[in-house]
Amino acid sequence: MIFHVVPLDDWLLAPDRPYSPRVLAEDGFIPCLADEERVLAVADARFRETVGPVMALMIDERRLDARVRWEPEPRILGRVNRSAVAGMLEVRRDEEGRALSLALWS
Repeated sequence: MIFHVVPLDDWLLAPDRPYSPRVLAEDGFIPCLADEERVLAVADARFRETVGPVMALMIDERRLDARVRWEPEPRILGRVNRSAVAGMLEVRRDEEGRALSLALWS
């Protein structure tokens, strides 16, 4: 399982199409993380000012249509077919937006 941190509003933007964030067009890949500790660090560093829920997509590499390259963190080299997302974790944050923990999204 690999993780991609994203505001919930961005994930829900086009639910009938593969997930294709702006970073894919800009950098040629979707950055991911290999463990929950790194998820919290990235959420804290990059999404502290985000309004609304911040999620960690739980992506099953085996179900992805796109290729994954590890350098050293995983990068998805294409759009994410939504069937590869096995679940989501919500990043629990304090009043200042600091990432505290992860909770299974239901």
